[in-house]
Amino acid sequence: MAFERFKKLNLDPLIAKQPATPRDSARQMVLHRDTHTIEHRIFRDIHEYFNPGDALVINNTKVFPAKLFAHKPTGGKVEVLLVRPMQKPNVWAVLTRDYKEGITLDFGDGLRAKATGKTENNEAVLEFNQEDILPFCNTHGLMPLPQYIEKARKHDGMTPSIATDKDRYQTVYAKYTGSIAAPTAGFHFTPELLQKLKDKGVHICYITLHVGWGTFKPLRGEPEQHHMLAELGEVSPETADTLNAVRANGKRVFSCGTTSTRTLETFTDENHITHPGKKWTDLFIYPGYKFKGIDCLITNFHFPDSTPLCMTSAFAGEDFIYEAYLQAVEKKYRFYSFGDSMMIL
Repeated sequence: MAFERFKKLNLDPLIAKQPATPRDSARQMVLHRDTHTIEHRIFRDIHEYFNPGDALVINNTKVFPAKLFAHKPTGGKVEVLLVRPMQKPNVWAVLTRDYKEGITLDFGDGLRAKATGKTENNEAVLEFNQEDILPFCNTHGLMPLPQYIEKARKHDGMTPSIATDKDRYQTVYAKYTGSIAAPTAGFHFTPELLQKLKDKGVHICYITLHVGWGTFKPLRGEPEQHHMLAELGEVSPETADTLNAVRANGKRVFSCGTTSTRTLETFTDENHITHPGKKWTDLFIYPGYKFKGIDCLITNFHFPDSTPLCMTSAFAGEDFIYEAYLQAVEKKYRFYSFGDSMMIL
């Protein structure tokens, strides 16, 4: 089994239940691949590692309140996580533990849905009686926080703030609605920090990848056996042109997060040329992969059986990442979505 030694680390006490406040006060571990050394910094100092002419690529997808609650005809309560709209705008693929084909669910305020089948990924299909359900989600839905955060909060008797979660389970540059999971590596950026990078001559480039539930899908076995669920990605002509010019000038591309990285690697060819476009990608990056689109990676500390850990291990080497995790545990870094940052140079 892959990454077995990571699973032996006692990470539960290090799960971050709340985001760092202010955002850029999170700790940052900096890994230097060339010298095999590790630094311990604060995220707000990240601008020191950029040179004029470098590029920072960030994912401007926006998380929507995709967790809804409904009642069955029997009166029982059902939790529903919207995954993505399907061919018709009122038909959605969802995740729910209480599925029965043909059942009608009542979400309140006149919104109802009928369960009509399953997708090839075993998601339930709901047909709603309204075409645009996003206004209902924005009013009644909850942010789809990872379950481990909710469990950790309950264990500690914490009462979450719905308003705070809607604000902080989101990057400050989120723009296009479509994700049910946040590109969490970008949580630590503030408008002021992004401006500081711009003032230094760094190109801020945006891509869009709407993150689905595949980001939570754990590995079961070796990476070669894992199937990554497809997500919709887009690279604009402006971003592609900027990145190609950055590389042509001998400067570096910093990718913020595994979602930005998957997008860049999907849209960049073997000659290190990034092409604009919009398409679905099921690219899964694990050790042995040859990177084409990035030079440096900003990420978080990930689950031992997760696809993001596979990617970071592919970029820095599994042994080096394991060494970093040992130091993170010793120094009590905060782990996972709301946790601290790792930058690999």
